[in-house]
Amino acid sequence: MPHLSRTIFHVDMDAFFVSVEELFDPSLKGKPVIVGGQRHERGVVSAASYEARKFGVHSAMPLRTAAKLCPQAIFVDGHPDRYRECSERARRVLSSFSPQVEMVSIDEAYLDMTATERLHGPPLLAAHKLHEKMKAETDLNCSIGIGASRLIAKVCSGKAKPNGVLYIVPGREAKFLAPLDVREIPGVGKVSEQKLHALGIRKVGDLAKYDDSDLEQQFGKWGVALAGKARGEDAGAWFEGEIGADEGAKSIGHEHTYDQDTANVAQLEATLMRLSEMVGRRLRENQLRARTLQLKLRYKDFTTITRAHSVDLPTQLDNEIFQHIQRLFHANWRRGAEVRLLGVQASHFGQGSPQLDFLEDQAGEKWEHALSAADRLRDKFGEGAITLGTGMKGGFRERTHENPAALPGKSKRSEA
Repeated sequence: MPHLSRTIFHVDMDAFFVSVEELFDPSLKGKPVIVGGQRHERGVVSAASYEARKFGVHSAMPLRTAAKLCPQAIFVDGHPDRYRECSERARRVLSSFSPQVEMVSIDEAYLDMTATERLHGPPLLAAHKLHEKMKAETDLNCSIGIGASRLIAKVCSGKAKPNGVLYIVPGREAKFLAPLDVREIPGVGKVSEQKLHALGIRKVGDLAKYDDSDLEQQFGKWGVALAGKARGEDAGAWFEGEIGADEGAKSIGHEHTYDQDTANVAQLEATLMRLSEMVGRRLRENQLRARTLQLKLRYKDFTTITRAHSVDLPTQLDNEIFQHIQRLFHANWRRGAEVRLLGVQASHFGQGSPQLDFLEDQAGEKWEHALSAADRLRDKFGEGAITLGTGMKGGFRERTHENPAALPGKSKRSEA
């Protein structure tokens, strides 16, 4: 592989949600802890301590399944506001090492450390300094992967966990990747893994033996990306663009699963209002307006429908989103049927303000000012600090996940 001049760090906070909870309750340290809800609830695991992982517990697993695997675990409700605050502290540490920082989730980031040796020293010394500063300023541990590409850096950070550093020097990428299972390549999921196994490709080294053209014939453009990944290159949608360049979201959505199925219209509408608020908040953060709004509805028997509506004028206003979603709901819900899950999604984005007539413009401007004020209150006091009247009965905990509203380093919304 030709020499690559870049030096890329992938910094991954160790068991982030659990570690933050331990800061607020030190008695949790060293114990099997599961973050995301209580053992009897229908939600999923957001994070598990290393002690809980020994029992097979992992993120995205149903809470009830986790309780069966690890009955002695301590279950903790997520606290997204705490995680955002700690993530922002971590981002400030990262930004002190490089001006090119890309927060890819609330607990991981890429840094382009190319040409920073005069300031921070060679890669391993810089990583050591970063470790020390992260611990000193956040009281949290992180793992750091270093390579000449984002792909290598990300794989390395996973191998370095917990609280370690792994550096693959340029030119050694293929040898490092060869013995790894193909599933360890970022972007290879269960379906892709099965297709590769069917071809006798189980290790990255097996994949590297295939010509690019053969992989393209088997997998199309994804095959070309796979060939590049097998050589340690940044290839495919996961690694497009420069570090720190915001490519923008393709869609923004939130959903809520009820602990008990319900057919209560007031409760269902309140939930849709609250979800619409959460989507609107994310749209305003990114200065986006959505042209397409989508409802997701899952019944008690797990039957799921999605219905979308394209609006005449793109919007970012909670009340407008709710009005469209409410109509979709009543047009498609089997009245009296119990609902398990509701979701609201926005997509097909535009930027800036739409052209309205004078009266509509005045009303919309008032709503924009009001909702911007509400956003500032949420920034200061938390996401649940304020809600529109219809959504008051739809109060539920914000789901703990890797890409929440107000993600540090992602918000573009002006504070003026």
